[in-house]
Amino acid sequence: MSDDNKGAKHALKDMTVAEFRDRLKHEPVILLPLGSHEEQGPHAPMGDYQLAEAIALRIAEQSGAIAAPCLPFGYAEFFRGFAGGIQLRAATFRAVLNDMIESFLDHRIDRLLILNGHSTNASLIEEVCRDIKRRLGVSVASVDLWRSIPESLWTEIHGDDARKSRGHGGDPVTSVSMYLRPEQMRMDLALPARPARVMGFPTAGVQGVTIDGIQVNLPLDAHEIAPNGMLGGDAGPSSEQAGQRIVDHLCSHCARVVEVLRKSDPRNLQPGAM
Repeated sequence: MSDDNKGAKHALKDMTVAEFRDRLKHEPVILLPLGSHEEQGPHAPMGDYQLAEAIALRIAEQSGAIAAPCLPFGYAEFFRGFAGGIQLRAATFRAVLNDMIESFLDHRIDRLLILNGHSTNASLIEEVCRDIKRRLGVSVASVDLWRSIPESLWTEIHGDDARKSRGHGGDPVTSVSMYLRPEQMRMDLALPARPARVMGFPTAGVQGVTIDGIQVNLPLDAHEIAPNGMLGGDAGPSSEQAGQRIVDHLCSHCARVVEVLRKSDPRNLQPGAM
C-alpha cells in the first residue's frame, strides 16, 4: 500500500465525492463485491453477500484498493423454492453488473476487480466482461472467491473431513460466517447433509443425476432434493478457526491480484507467446 493512502478510507460508500476524486490521482483498483441472498441451511444467515462485502473491505485495507458497495442479489434460480431469498433473473443480473462496471468506465476508472461470492454468478460475469471487452476494449478481472481455496488448504483445515465439509450448507460459507458474523449464526439448528436421489439415482447437486457413473443434466431445484437446505455440505467440521484461515488466504491472494492489476493496463494487456 502506498504511504499516501495510509489512514485513508477504503469503502467507497463512506467517501465523499471530493475524497474519492482525490484518490483517483493514485489510479486505485476498484473492488466490486458480488453475493447472493439465499438459504444457507437452517443455521447460517441468508445474506451471504455480507461475507463478500467484509472480505472486499479487508482486501482493500490490505492492498490500498477501494471497495465499492456490494451487489447483494445474485443469480440463484434453483433456490426460488425457499421463502426469503431474493433472486435476479439472468438478464437482470447481467444488466445490473454491466451498469455497475460502466459507471466507473465512464470516468476512465478502469482498474476493476470483481470479487464474486456466489459461484453461480460466474458464467454471467464472464458474459458481461467479454461483452465489455468487445465493445469498450477494457479487460475487467474477476475472482470467484470460494473456488479460490486450494485443495491443500482444504486438507490442512479439515483433514479427512475435507470432502464431506464442502458444499452448500457446509463450508466455506459456514466457517467464514462463524468467523466474520458469529452473532448471526445458529449452530444449534445445524443439520447433517444427507445423500439425495431423484428418479432412484444419486444427484449431482442441482445440475442433474448420475446414471451408471455418468452425469445426466436436469434442471433440479434445491428444495426438491434438500428440503432442509443442506445441499451437499456438512457443517459439523466447520469452525471459526477454519473461517479465519480461509479469509486470510483469500485476502492475501486477492491483494496480490490487486498489485498485479495496479501495474497493468486493462486496455492493453500485451499478450504474448509463452
